[in-house]
Amino acid sequence: MSDLAPVLAGSRILVTAQRRSEELAGALMRRGASVTVTPTLGVVADVDEVAILERTRDLLATGADALVVTTGIGFRCWLDIAAAAGLDDALVEMLTNTRLIARGPKARGALQARGLNADWVAESETSLEILDLLLTEGVDGDRIAIQHHGAGDPAFEGQLRAAGADVVSLEVYRWGPAPDPTAVTEAARAVAAGGFDAVLFTSAPAAQAFLAELETQGLTESVRRQAQDAHLMMAAVGPTTASPLATAGMMPTYPERSRMGALVRQVIVHLGDHSPGLNTPDGVLRLRAASATLDHQPLPLSPSGLAVLRRLAQDPGRVVSRESLLQVLPGESNDPHTVEVAVARLREAMSPHKLIRTVIKRGYILEVSE
Repeated sequence: MSDLAPVLAGSRILVTAQRRSEELAGALMRRGASVTVTPTLGVVADVDEVAILERTRDLLATGADALVVTTGIGFRCWLDIAAAAGLDDALVEMLTNTRLIARGPKARGALQARGLNADWVAESETSLEILDLLLTEGVDGDRIAIQHHGAGDPAFEGQLRAAGADVVSLEVYRWGPAPDPTAVTEAARAVAAGGFDAVLFTSAPAAQAFLAELETQGLTESVRRQAQDAHLMMAAVGPTTASPLATAGMMPTYPERSRMGALVRQVIVHLGDHSPGLNTPDGVLRLRAASATLDHQPLPLSPSGLAVLRRLAQDPGRVVSRESLLQVLPGESNDPHTVEVAVARLREAMSPHKLIRTVIKRGYILEVSE
């Protein structure tokens, strides 16, 4: 049993990543979150391994002035392909004498895992920063190998070639369709219906795929409104991943350092002790997408109980009429007795806490502290 404080108790979080999703979900679950993992894209190994091996052998024979590593997974895939052909040791040896340029910390980490040190790292995680560096230095006559990310980058290659470079392209994996498209559709609908407190993204293509699903289902505006009203956290691992979300008006947040651990900490801060709550005589009440907690302890509320509590919390310390509560209850009942039953069950679920007070002939009050 983890001894970490369950500050994310009651929160529901959607993880859209395929790679390292278990690691990300586990870190959140140890803090009490309920996590759903639904990859919006799959990673497909490049089918033309013959061409990759031909370019690898060519590099081993003639060398390169520089290697641009754009993603950790891509570099590892390349080494795996080389290993299957018995070329990985020779490739690593060649790279020890090659200038290594990494597009961000993940690419640098993949190099370090094979005992290689990046000579330069684009902290912005953008190919544009790398292109600016190379073109400023001059590449005329240089041979530059580029391990691309899943989407490729022909414009990047084109500008280097126009500047006189001999470019060797290594596209060793690509983004493919989601492993379970039906699950992506269901997740998008659940997000639009207010069923999640946060959606997490670790790559820009995955974010674009999620946005495309929202658009297909006609759900974009509903999700955008939740994000803009701060009812839904749209969290990205870094600025590149956040870019398509920002363009869509989804108000994304991301940590200063593009790390998985930093993303987890950002979520903990946003949904944990620093998240909005109501001070009550018995602790801090927080309303989640599908639950409520009191000092991070989940309250066993039914949908009706949560609907009543949510409405009372809109006007804390003030009388809310039975008619107003009746309007938010699930179903189409017009019987005021339905409200009395719902409030009674809500009080029972919140016991021993006595935070709901009856005001005779007027309605109910959620007790709060000054």
